Amino acid sequence: MSGVLTAKNLNKRYGKQLAVDHVNLDIQPGRIIGLIGPNGSGKTTTLKAALGLVPFDGELKVLGFDPRTQRDELMNNVCFIADVAVLPRWIKVSEVLDFVEGTHPKFSRTKAMAYLAKTKLKPDMKVKQMSKGMIVQLHLAIVMSIDAKLLVLDEPTLGLDILYRKQFYQNLLEEYFDENKTIIVTTHQVEEIENIITDLIFIQEGKITLNTTMDEISDRFTEVMVNSENYPTAKALNPIDERSVFGKTVFLFDGVSRDTLKTLGDLKTPGIADLFVATMKGTYA
Repeated sequence: MSGVLTAKNLNKRYGKQLAVDHVNLDIQPGRIIGLIGPNGSGKTTTLKAALGLVPFDGELKVLGFDPRTQRDELMNNVCFIADVAVLPRWIKVSEVLDFVEGTHPKFSRTKAMAYLAKTKLKPDMKVKQMSKGMIVQLHLAIVMSIDAKLLVLDEPTLGLDILYRKQFYQNLLEEYFDENKTIIVTTHQVEEIENIITDLIFIQEGKITLNTTMDEISDRFTEVMVNSENYPTAKALNPIDERSVFGKTVFLFDGVSRDTLKTLGDLKTPGIADLFVATMKGTYA
């Protein structure tokens, strides 16, 4: 197997429940992956398996390492950040840097201090004195200062308002990402990552229900808003989803040519949220 993360028949059980069900993945370098799924879908368990935090069955290699037996070597090249809102309120900026410096071999305190110098954060400032925007800046300072090949973000902007969420992702793209690095991000706010990800993976009940590139979405999927007279014709083309908007029907099609659909109504490429809803309804797999 090759790639940044490759999985073949990856399984993880919690008792009788199959949390990850025969998952196959091949994630290449220089990609930004959106791993999307509802609560309990298996996305966090998949990440935990990749980071060597839970045992699993099947084949899994991350940066060429087996997370079960080579976790120390693996984590030297990985940066993992979950919810940015969970730092202890009593901890100081300098203490956060001390902790990261003592735990990650590829952390550069010099780089972190240079990034923080552009902000209003001071070494003796405690988290409880910071705005949410400052907390985002502190996390970004850590991310930017770790020379990791793989960045894993599990609900990184949970609890932040839209302004700070946008700031987080914008800075991530401008100051961290390049063709030699790979980012995997999970989030419930699917719209906020739509314009930054290169690949989209949906997971439901432990199974991958969609795995595609963002470029392929516009070629493969089409939404059509149809009038009542065109409803039977459109319905006969086997849409994967159907919903009502302002008294008209919107169909979502997979693999039907736009030339075929353009006579039926107004066409558009669906957003991630619309694809997500269609998938989670169980009408598409």
